[in-house]
Amino acid sequence: MSALVADIKEMIHEQFQYRELLFQMTKRDLMLRYKQSVMGFGWAIFMPLINTVVFTLILNRAVPIDTGMPYPLFAFTGLLVWNFFASSLKFAVNSMTTNVSLVTKVYFPREIFPFSAVIVCLVDFAVASIVLVVLMLWYRVVPTWQILWLPLVVLIHIAFTTGVALLLSMSNLFYRDVKYLFEIVVTVWMFATSVLYPVDQIGGTIGTIMRLNPMTPIVDAYRDVLIRGRMPFTPELLTAAAFSLLTLSLAWLYFHRAEFQFAENI
Repeated sequence: MSALVADIKEMIHEQFQYRELLFQMTKRDLMLRYKQSVMGFGWAIFMPLINTVVFTLILNRAVPIDTGMPYPLFAFTGLLVWNFFASSLKFAVNSMTTNVSLVTKVYFPREIFPFSAVIVCLVDFAVASIVLVVLMLWYRVVPTWQILWLPLVVLIHIAFTTGVALLLSMSNLFYRDVKYLFEIVVTVWMFATSVLYPVDQIGGTIGTIMRLNPMTPIVDAYRDVLIRGRMPFTPELLTAAAFSLLTLSLAWLYFHRAEFQFAENI
């Protein structure tokens, strides 16, 4: 127990000590991502918007879906939330293998790499949220006081995303197949999440498995506080919140304890 407490104190102290490095890494990654890009941050808006248009024209018209709200609003919210999650993992999985010289030659807490990947995608998430505001105005959706729970929902979302990002970035150092497997898993994962259709309308064993997916109550919680105007604290979200905190805690601790092996396996 004393070793665990010591590790936790060290992890927190290191992040405070190297906070400036995290800021500089994030700034560098943001500049590199949009360097020589004509649209710049416009790409963060364009991708979920074009996907919403495509799925509205094809999926919703081919198979009418009862979402309890305009389908474009339902789909864009889901895609916005999902893109933050998927993009964070996409950049985190390669975050250490693309920074070999820093990992092998300079000491600092290596979790800065996946942390930076998540923060960069969080900036994209914030920018793309402007379109969601416009859509809400277009459909005359007025947020209620339940929107005050939005920061908590975002924190749960970030906690789960960061936990998975830590696991992926570390696993990719030891097993290079992870980055290829990730592309398949994340695609299947999206369709097992309440992004484009309500999962609660799917019955049977498949529906039960899909409802165990922690991303589904997180996506639905955004819709609850922003659009439906109701409390987000369903049993599913509370379970997802506990699971997110556990995932982040264990992933960070394991990442911290495995750091000394990174340079040997990169």
